[in-house]
Amino acid sequence: MREDFLDRIYEGNLTRGDIDSLLALDDDTIFRIADELRAQSVGDIVTYVVNRNINFTNRCIGRCMFCAFRADDGYLLTIDEILKKVEEAENAGATEICIQGGLINGWGVERYCEILEEIKSRHPSIHLHAYSPMEVMHAARNSNLPLEEVLSRLKSAGLGSMPGTAAEILSDRVRRVICPTKLTTSEWVEVITTAHRLGIPTTATMMFGHIETERERLEHIFTIKEIQDRTGGFTEFVPLPFVPGNTELGPMSKGLRLVDHLRTHALARIILHGSIRNIQVSWVKLGPHTAQTLLFHGVNDLGGTLMEENISRMAGSPFGEYMSPEDFKDLIRSAGRIPRQRTTLYEIIS
Repeated sequence: MREDFLDRIYEGNLTRGDIDSLLALDDDTIFRIADELRAQSVGDIVTYVVNRNINFTNRCIGRCMFCAFRADDGYLLTIDEILKKVEEAENAGATEICIQGGLINGWGVERYCEILEEIKSRHPSIHLHAYSPMEVMHAARNSNLPLEEVLSRLKSAGLGSMPGTAAEILSDRVRRVICPTKLTTSEWVEVITTAHRLGIPTTATMMFGHIETERERLEHIFTIKEIQDRTGGFTEFVPLPFVPGNTELGPMSKGLRLVDHLRTHALARIILHGSIRNIQVSWVKLGPHTAQTLLFHGVNDLGGTLMEENISRMAGSPFGEYMSPEDFKDLIRSAGRIPRQRTTLYEIIS
């Protein structure tokens, strides 16, 4: 390994020009460096958030090949049903409500704001982590308003942060196949950077393990790094393994081995070093055992308790919908790490 390349890894100065060098690294080297960078960046603390996931509708006009959640005649929660779920979550100690749903024909910014306003009027202390970039773009198109105004109105209604979902793979070659009606790479970047400019932090995600190449995964991560170096608005990066069951895309996917999960999370830590401190594993997609293994491959966050989760479950994930804070603590301690409950924005609570 060239000494200047290694120096730039530890300094957090990698660029897209380093992709070939990263792809040439052997697994053991990748895993060792990722774990060293994790220790350097965040030490032995592993975080989690007590939250509830509310998918308020599975009706959707989209036609994404990877989705098993959509139903043309599906459900739509009423405001009262949403408020009951929020009350249950807050009573259980949740600090965050994550709200996402399908794309309902004709829904504009007023409908999205109404949900936030109703929750905030009754639960002012709860943090609302809501609406993917696709939902924001959908609201803007239906309201015939610029993104900046839509995001400003959502923020005024109580939006605290946004999930950086709908990213899938930030390659238009891939997107034309798996989600041709979804927003393009440049549109996703526009929504995210506009949110950051308005003071709305977001997560960043990548759904991998279908038709993309490993190079396209790394190009996606470098896109995230480049945005972060301009805006500083990402709180975390979350690789999301594709769950193929019950989906149209499933038969086309290559499948993922354990080593693919390890490499992807570890390379995310390496590329994003110096830019994004927090690398999260999706326990609901990979299961607690694999999530624990990834703590030795660059990961420092286990995500949320969720309380309910519909999208992965409908695609066939077998790992349940809820992990208690006690289970998180046990999992973290048995890995020799220090558990800490956090807020959405990574402030330590306990």
